[in-house]
Amino acid sequence: MRRYAYWSATAVTVFMLLSGGLAYVMGAEFAVGGVVALGYPAYVVTILGVWKLLAVPALLVPGFDRLKEWAYAGVMFDLTGAAASHLAVGDPLWHQFLIGGLLAAAFVSYALRPAVRVPDRVLADVSA
Repeated sequence: MRRYAYWSATAVTVFMLLSGGLAYVMGAEFAVGGVVALGYPAYVVTILGVWKLLAVPALLVPGFDRLKEWAYAGVMFDLTGAAASHLAVGDPLWHQFLIGGLLAAAFVSYALRPAVRVPDRVLADVSA
């Protein structure tokens, strides 16, 4: 059950990153317009798009636990920033609920991810 919940939540998170990242990198009119309407310059769209696309393999490829931590942190920064931005410009409340759902999916993915395998030597160094 835990494995299915992890992969379901991860699939939602990765789909959000992949679809958003592609729309941003390709300069889709709706994506650029949405970010500009929040008060950000258009070039920010490309930067965010690249970061979102880089997070996809970071979350899906086995290993690279530190990189995964950074990718999850980036997702949290992205989504909480989006929530604050929509709130600041007075967008309808449904934006907050949608972003909250995506945040919940990312949090579930993070919380249920497979255990990090740390070599015994590293643990011994930390406890010394």
